[in-house]
Amino acid sequence: MTPALSLRLNALGLFAISAVLVFAFADQLVLNDLPCPLCILQRAAFVVSGFGLALNLRFGPRASHYAIMIVGALAGAAVAGRQILLHIVPDTGSYGSALFGLHFYSWAFVIFALIVLGTAVMLLFDGQFAGGESSVNRLTGLSLIAFALFTLLALCNGVSTVLECAGGLCPDSPTDYLLLR
Repeated sequence: MTPALSLRLNALGLFAISAVLVFAFADQLVLNDLPCPLCILQRAAFVVSGFGLALNLRFGPRASHYAIMIVGALAGAAVAGRQILLHIVPDTGSYGSALFGLHFYSWAFVIFALIVLGTAVMLLFDGQFAGGESSVNRLTGLSLIAFALFTLLALCNGVSTVLECAGGLCPDSPTDYLLLR
């Protein structure tokens, strides 16, 4: 795999993580389904995983950037797994809407597992690391758009979290934005 192909795949991966964040944000804003504290942590884990991809786009593919993705995805999977276990007991209820029969936290667990798998597959191709520093160019085209979209979504999710939690502990079942009361 060439460094250029690796960068294109990293940009596509960043678009995929951005799509997850867009979907979660749309559910929050359109359906007024505010994220619970565990949901916020899962979003943060998606941002950490996306940060690894963004580093690859900006500085070129490095194993350490892929490691950041794996750490973020494993942390997110742990949080999503915790939320699944909280709601797996009959008659305990669930949190949020279901999509194709699975709640968002179940989908998050699946997506985090796919991030770990995809990152491991990318690490199998040593050719992407061959260019070193000289192969790194400015962010252009697809990479620039993916980088900008991801940065905007990460910032918006951060602002949304501050508005919802008012800089303190987030409510277990949020009904409104605490800072906007």
